[in-house]
Amino acid sequence: MIDKIVRAVITTIGASIGAFIGVVLNQNGLLKLSGLQNILIIIGISLIFGIIFFLLSVKIKKTGQRIAEAFERELMKFSTIDIIWGALGLIVGFVIAFLISQPFADIKYVGTIVSILSYLLFGYLGIKISTRKKDDVIWPQLNLKKVQPVKKDKSAKKEIVSPKILDTSVIIDGRISDICKTGFIEGTLVIPEFVLKELRHIADSSDSLKRNRGRRGLDILNILQKDDTVNVLIESKDYGDNIEVDVKLLKLAKELGGKVLTNDFNLNKVAEFQGVEVLNINELANAVKPIVLPGEEMTVMVVKDGKESGQGLAYLDDGTMIVVEGGKKCIGDSVVVTVTSVLQTAAGRMIFAKLKNVINKAV
Repeated sequence: MIDKIVRAVITTIGASIGAFIGVVLNQNGLLKLSGLQNILIIIGISLIFGIIFFLLSVKIKKTGQRIAEAFERELMKFSTIDIIWGALGLIVGFVIAFLISQPFADIKYVGTIVSILSYLLFGYLGIKISTRKKDDVIWPQLNLKKVQPVKKDKSAKKEIVSPKILDTSVIIDGRISDICKTGFIEGTLVIPEFVLKELRHIADSSDSLKRNRGRRGLDILNILQKDDTVNVLIESKDYGDNIEVDVKLLKLAKELGGKVLTNDFNLNKVAEFQGVEVLNINELANAVKPIVLPGEEMTVMVVKDGKESGQGLAYLDDGTMIVVEGGKKCIGDSVVVTVTSVLQTAAGRMIFAKLKNVINKAV
């Protein structure tokens, strides 16, 4: 219904433009016909322009939406104070332009040119001067920053926090919810609609494992939306069904100037190649694991045997695997081990240790 209304409005605008052109041609004497013929020609021109605009209404609508979105993105880069001061500066610039262009108003052609140039020039200067020099603007009683020391003013400046764009893997993983509660994630969490669509598709899968993963992801999103400390934004922009979700994520991140939150190793590499910043939850988890140095002692429980002969395997609370030399004979026992080496891999960290003594032998 809305699309039909928009097309009707665009068609009406086109017909109006056609009628205006016909009237202008008639007033300038270019249509040297009788009164009725002039009216018919004006109506004809109006109908032609109306039909042209109707046929182009879809493209005109999409172009208008792109322009509006681009304008909105540019506007979001500025603070509210800058927008207010810019509007005031624009008004002052227009007033000055009006006063300057008045003496030339009666001069044919020159008055119009001077008026247009004055409004463009002083409007632009009004915006630039008011936003860049707002601390020294001519109304000191309104300038609250002026009363503060310069050092405080400099320290008060904050960098714009880039939005964080969530992909499907990090939502299903669920740890993003706990990380947000700690306050380590700043800025807006952007959830694209094409990611929501993929989550719904996974949640409706006939495979029980995929279905449970999809439903878990939707539950995590509900938790994030109910968290007052997290600003969640649903982004409706899409790039067509024939483009992969990962490609859409990277395009959206470039347009918004944001960072992609993911657990996907391949997406991480592609994003780095394309110059898109990525925050990987797995890398964060590895970074915050406690550091273990060779020679340190720790108490662990050997739970199963390892690949090599005589080895036993134990695990830390964070899931780090410990390979205990000679630990196979102590499966089920709590033992003290001495760390011999630490191996860091792409999948995580692995600790090698040797058996020192048994603390609590299983019965």
